[in-house]
Amino acid sequence: IPANPVIEPGDRHLLMVTQDEFKLYELFFVNGGPGAWSAGSGAIWDLTNGTTRPAGWTSADAAGLPILPGLVRYDEVVEQGAIEHALRFTVALTRRAYVAPARHWASSSTSPLRAPMGMRVRLKASYDISGFPPHAQVILRALKRYGMIVADNGSDFFLSGTADARWNDAVNNTLKQVRVGDFEVVRMVGVVGP
Repeated sequence: IPANPVIEPGDRHLLMVTQDEFKLYELFFVNGGPGAWSAGSGAIWDLTNGTTRPAGWTSADAAGLPILPGLVRYDEVVEQGAIEHALRFTVALTRRAYVAPARHWASSSTSPLRAPMGMRVRLKASYDISGFPPHAQVILRALKRYGMIVADNGSDFFLSGTADARWNDAVNNTLKQVRVGDFEVVRMVGVVGP
């Protein structure tokens, strides 16, 4: 761990990529300092082969998924003008179940009205994005094409993005106009439960 890493507020996630090894290191609830770091959980991801965690295993995220690939990133939104992958999101109440690509649940509820970890939703094709700022439209187009995956418990329908001072919060806040009813569930095959 570097001497002065950027640690996410709240869940205290720390994400590190080693370019020479092609590995992603992700930690949850990081505390301490040089020589005395601790974390609640974590995972090491091989970026060359796309492997997943074994069934039942968590990671730095409750669903057992890698965090980094599902983040909204400034370079994709602003510099490339396209996001070509699903995004990660959180919901407040989940159920004691998961569906691939997730590998782990983080709830004691068995209510079928709650989302399992790994549930994928997609913004409805009919949703009009023309009134949104161009950078918000990039995110909304990705949500229409690739959707988003329940990755953790947290605020309802909260997208996660990289920490970057260049983000325009006024533009990002326009996404709050999109409601839960504007999405559809697109994948619920093979739900694993207790």
